[in-house]
Amino acid sequence: MDNKQSSPSLGPDRKSIEKVADVQVLEQVPTTNEEIWIQQYDLLVSKSKEELDALNKKVVKKLDWRFLTTITAMLLMNYLDRINVSNARLAGFQEDGHMTDVQWSAGISLFYVGYIISQVPANVIIAKGQPRFLLPAVMLGWSAVTISMPAIKSPAGFMICRFLVGLTEGPFVPGVALLTSSWYTKQESPLRMGIWHAGNIVSNIISGFLAAGILEHMDGIAGLHSWQWFFLIEGMLSITVAVIGFWGLPNWPDNTGEYFFTAEESQMAQFRMKVSAGGHTEDDQGGYWEGFMMAMRDPFTWMFASLHFALVLSQAFKDFFPSVVATLGFTKMQTYLVQAPPYVIAYAVCLAVSWSSGRFGEACWHIVSCMAVCMAGAVLMISTLNVGARYFGLILLVSGPFLGLNLQLSWETTVVPRPRTKRAALVAFANCVSSVSHWFSPYFFLRHQEPRYVMGGGLLILGCALSIAACLVIRWYAIKKNKALEKEEERTGVINHFRFQT
Repeated sequence: MDNKQSSPSLGPDRKSIEKVADVQVLEQVPTTNEEIWIQQYDLLVSKSKEELDALNKKVVKKLDWRFLTTITAMLLMNYLDRINVSNARLAGFQEDGHMTDVQWSAGISLFYVGYIISQVPANVIIAKGQPRFLLPAVMLGWSAVTISMPAIKSPAGFMICRFLVGLTEGPFVPGVALLTSSWYTKQESPLRMGIWHAGNIVSNIISGFLAAGILEHMDGIAGLHSWQWFFLIEGMLSITVAVIGFWGLPNWPDNTGEYFFTAEESQMAQFRMKVSAGGHTEDDQGGYWEGFMMAMRDPFTWMFASLHFALVLSQAFKDFFPSVVATLGFTKMQTYLVQAPPYVIAYAVCLAVSWSSGRFGEACWHIVSCMAVCMAGAVLMISTLNVGARYFGLILLVSGPFLGLNLQLSWETTVVPRPRTKRAALVAFANCVSSVSHWFSPYFFLRHQEPRYVMGGGLLILGCALSIAACLVIRWYAIKKNKALEKEEERTGVINHFRFQT
C-alpha cells in the first residue's frame, strides 16, 4: 500500500525566500520530483496549484463522460457476444446444430484457441498504433462473425465460428486495459476498470433478459429459430456500438489530437500520468520485440500470469451458468430470469470494492476476500441440493472472480507502468496464460454431472485457492521492491512518491 500519499501531487508548491537586505526574491530550488517534472510542460509550469487542480479535474471529467462511457458500452457488447451461446443452448442451438456435449465443449474451447493466438501480437501493435481506430475495427470483426452464426448447421460450423470470434475478440480486453491504464492514475484506475469490467457482469444480466424476450417469443418468425434471432439482434447492436467507438475513444496521452483534448488538457494528461508512474513516460523504448522481451524478464509478468490463470479457473462456470441454474428446477422462462439477481448483486459489490481498492491503494487483501467468498459459493453448489442454499451459493460464486479479475488488471498495470509496449505485452501474456484454462475447463461441466457438477465445483475451489496464494506472493514481492525504493530515497535525498501497489 502506498502510504506516501493518496493521490499524485499536480504541481510544485512555489515558495520564495526573501533577502531582507536588498529585498531580492529568489525561487526555491525544486526539492521534489513533481517540481522537476512539471518544467517539461510549458503550458503548465506557470500555473498555480489551484489552477492545476482545476485542470486535472476537467481532464478526468472529460475522460469519464466520453472515453469511459464509450468503452463500457463496447465491453458490454464484447462480453455479451462471448456468452450468447450459453443461453442459445437452452433454446435448442446445440440440438439444431447436431452437436454432442463433447462437440459443444470443443467449440467453447476453440474460442479460446483463437483468443490466445491474437492477443500478444495484437496488443503490442495497438500499443504503438492508434487504438481509436484499431479497437472499433476488431469489434466490427467479431460482430460480423456473430451475424453469420445463424447459418450454422453442423458442429464444424460452430467450431469455426467460435474460433473466429475468439481470434477477433482476443486483442480487445487487453487493449482496453492498456488504454485505461494510460489515461487514469493508479488511484483512479481500479474504480474505472471496475466500471467497464463490470460489463462482464452486466452482460449476464442483459443476456438473461434478452433470452427471455427473444428466445421465448421469436421462434418461427420469418422462418428462423429463436436462437438465430438472438445472434442477429446482438450482432447488429454490436456493430452500432463499434461505429460509435470511432468517435468516443482517444489515442494515447502524447498523441491524441484536439478532437478530444485542448493543448493544455493534453499536457495535463501527460503530466499526471508521469507523476502516477514515478517519472516514467509513455514514450516507448525500442520496437515491438523489445517490449515483449522486457516483460518476459520481469518477475511481475510471471506472477500476474499465474494469478490471472487462477482467477479465470475460478470463473470456469460462466459459460455454463444457465445450465447450472437450470438444475434448480425452474421453468425455462424462470431460468432465464433468475440468472439476473446474482449478477446485479455482483455488480454492486464490484463497484464498491473497486472504489475501496483505489481509495486505499491496496489490491491483495481485496482480491483474497473476494476469492474466499467465491470458494464458499462453490462449496455450497456441490454440497447440497436445497434450492435456496444452492441459489445463495450461486450469488457468492459470481461475486468473486469477476471482481478479482478487475482488480488484478488494475494491479498489474500500476506495478509495471512503462514503457507502453512492455505493459501491453504483460497484460496480453497474462491474459493468454489464463485462457489456457478454457481448453480443459469446459469438460468439467458436462451434463452427466448434473445437478451438483462436483468436478466443476472442485475446479472452482482449486482456482480460488491458487488465486489467494498468488496474491500473497505478489504482495511479498511488491513490498520488497518498495523497500528498495525507500533505500534509494535515503541515498539520494530526492523524494519519489511512487510505490508499488500491494
